[in-house]
Amino acid sequence: MTKVSVIGQGYVGLPLAIQASEAGNTVIGYDTSADKILDINQGLVNIPGLDPMVVSKLIADKLFQATSDPSLISEADIVILAVPTPLDNFGNPDTSMLEDAAATVAKHCKSTSLIINESTSYPGTLRNLIEPIFRSKSPHNLLFAAAPERVDPGNSEWNLANTPRVISGLTKEATEKAILFYKTFCKSVYEASSPEVAEASKLFENTFRMVNIALVNEFTDISSKLGFSAHEAISAASTKPFGFMSFYPSIGVGGHCIPIDPMYLSNFAKRAGASTNLIDLAHDINSNMPSSVLKRIEKELDNSLLNKRIQIVGIAYKSNISDLRESPSIELLNELRDAGAQVIWHDPIVGRFGNETSSELDADIDLGLIVTPHEKINFTIWKNSSVKVLDLSPTSKNYGWPKFL
Repeated sequence: MTKVSVIGQGYVGLPLAIQASEAGNTVIGYDTSADKILDINQGLVNIPGLDPMVVSKLIADKLFQATSDPSLISEADIVILAVPTPLDNFGNPDTSMLEDAAATVAKHCKSTSLIINESTSYPGTLRNLIEPIFRSKSPHNLLFAAAPERVDPGNSEWNLANTPRVISGLTKEATEKAILFYKTFCKSVYEASSPEVAEASKLFENTFRMVNIALVNEFTDISSKLGFSAHEAISAASTKPFGFMSFYPSIGVGGHCIPIDPMYLSNFAKRAGASTNLIDLAHDINSNMPSSVLKRIEKELDNSLLNKRIQIVGIAYKSNISDLRESPSIELLNELRDAGAQVIWHDPIVGRFGNETSSELDADIDLGLIVTPHEKINFTIWKNSSVKVLDLSPTSKNYGWPKFL
């Protein structure tokens, strides 16, 4: 039985800790937030795919312990860094939380620990940032590996168990030990030739998605001006059995990965003297989508949004989860209000945002906007009324109205 400590108990760290515990490892879930730890220990878990009853049972069986006491890290044979790596206020990579986590672990880990980084960052993070922090703060000669997370909240088909994991260590011993650990709960493991390759693969996965989303978002502008349906054209193109992958137009991209990972790749590529024209252009296209969509909505309301009653359905960045990180729905909501519209929103999964709460679906409005539809939302009240509805959702599903984008 391996003793493991997972640093960070959020969307990545907590599911990882629970999966490793269920595989028979003894896991300590560490987080600096005492409130988060209290919630976990009380069974108040609100992460898609995690059953609070399972978490509570693992705690009762002493296979999992949530704590904000860093001294308990010293019990772990393997320590996994799973903390946020966001962008700062200027759009630049912010690795401060990762650096703080590494410094904390360096002070408390035991001499034989294997340190694994799951936090998404630039190629060279393990070798040039994390390992030097440990070297400067720990007297131990530790092992290091990279295994970038591949979490897709709310995905019922692909999870930690059946999603292949890319792994590589700074040494052969580190690689072998990391692979042996992940094989306790991952069905498939891919060994990369270096940590840099593993780190770069994660950035490229989401850069690929971001660029293709930007392409279809540009395509919807083209289709609007030329008078055909982008969705219908994409559906027709998807009948090709080779060389094509379907992406659908949206009001932008949200979550921790797609808006952020490409910016890590772009930033550090430029530091190395490489150009990132396509990545930067794709980022700009997606970032400008709320404003672009706003103009098209305005045309649907006689070129004026002043005092128009509008209801947005879904303010989370993705269907069937409550995550608001980088949600373009929030930006669209704010831009509509800035243009003079009276905007309410319906999102029973989010429930509350700031000082606002979800409103019931309302037919007494000038316009309904389907942005992030959750499965539990019933559109009957709109269908039984004469309310004008625009479907902005980035899926092929028909909710009862033609796709607007």
